Amino acid sequence: MDILKNKYLRLVVVTGLVVLADQITKALIFAYLPYHQSIAVVPGFFDITHIHNPGGAFGLMANMSETMRTIVFLLASSLAVGLIFYFYIKTPPSYAFLAVGFALIFGGAIGNLIDRVRLGIVIDFIDVYIGEYHWPAFNIADSAITVGIIIFGYHLLFKKMPE
Repeated sequence: MDILKNKYLRLVVVTGLVVLADQITKALIFAYLPYHQSIAVVPGFFDITHIHNPGGAFGLMANMSETMRTIVFLLASSLAVGLIFYFYIKTPPSYAFLAVGFALIFGGAIGNLIDRVRLGIVIDFIDVYIGEYHWPAFNIADSAITVGIIIFGYHLLFKKMPE
């Protein structure tokens, strides 16, 4: 069976691969790289750095009380997962590329939601920088969400969106 033709199998496979890759890499970072330690991959540009993000994207709301932050992010993450699942279900079969984008976002949201439920934080480790200028650290789930949003944006800008 061709994965791109079966809408629900595609969702399970893409989501599963994202969540699996995300959780395995985070577990390895958590187990083997001490907190705030780095491994230079491309010196002056890219390190693997063990970071804990208690906030949202770019550390948003990291200074909020832990209880309030947990409630806000669990509700927001659950709502986002439900909304993306709804968009995925409503995407016609002829929009397979858009459906993959939604599945990437769905998998990334679930990967980060797992961290929030298990640990109360999200483990980030991809550290891209030039000199002293750092992009906020991120992870596989964040990367999947970003690629999915780019695919969605491409459809918004250049393709007719499903009705």
